[in-house]
Amino acid sequence: MKMREEGKLARDVYLALYEIWSSQVFSNISDSEQTHMEAVKSLIDKYGLKDPIVENERGVFSNSKLKEFYDSLVAKGKKSITEAFKVGATIEDLDIYDLDEAIVKSDNRDIVFVFESLRKGSENHMRAFVSQLEKYALSYVPQYISQEEYETIISSENGKGRRYGRKGNRYW
Repeated sequence: MKMREEGKLARDVYLALYEIWSSQVFSNISDSEQTHMEAVKSLIDKYGLKDPIVENERGVFSNSKLKEFYDSLVAKGKKSITEAFKVGATIEDLDIYDLDEAIVKSDNRDIVFVFESLRKGSENHMRAFVSQLEKYALSYVPQYISQEEYETIISSENGKGRRYGRKGNRYW
């Protein structure tokens, strides 16, 4: 299941960036990503699916594109603390986009429930990274979700999540 290895990507990048910058936001969110990975693993186990994580070592992925993405994100995040926060926002942006896609494609209530919960977590993480950028008078421009969706997420309260409904093939 793609979302399990994407959770590992996020966790691994955040751990690497924490070692470089010692910003607690990376440590806290890497812990949350581990929880996300475990939630998806429970779905994999329940439905007898193949776990894409064969090796849990940091930076090791079954998907070679994720390995390349990991390397590029860590390299970008090493440049400065603000670039590191942008990397975090980018990861959460992609996670939200991919979770929306997975939710739309699934008719399994268990999967939809878990993925909606993960999406709320990703929204909280995005707000945390954007908040860090704002301390430097910087902003984040979404690369995967729409600007409108991004603004809705950033302006909503942490932990509250959103009510979901379908609009075409996207959730709102």
